[in-house]
Amino acid sequence: MGLLVRFLASAVAVVAAAKWIPGIEVASWGTAFMAALVLGLINLIVRPLVMLLTLPINLLTLGLFSLVINAILFWLTGVLVDGLEVSGFVPAFLGALLVAVVTWVADKFVD
Repeated sequence: MGLLVRFLASAVAVVAAAKWIPGIEVASWGTAFMAALVLGLINLIVRPLVMLLTLPINLLTLGLFSLVINAILFWLTGVLVDGLEVSGFVPAFLGALLVAVVTWVADKFVD
């Protein structure tokens, strides 16, 4: 149940990011669901490796570099999913921040 709520929250967050952040475009709800799935897989597979490789930079910035990593992974999701357009670093950063906050809040309601 919790996994489904997180998935739905992530899809809603992607649509909200497209609505509120200029530079992010989502073609349809199906695209948003696909983007949520791809983003979840990227966070499951790629994120741990990237976090390990950037550990020295992350330590120097007291963890703030992880926000940049989130933006890059959100941009990568836009590259991989047809119908999701992320047109630069700032929209990717704000979109990743919005998706992270929405999924965090949904996670708190599930637990």
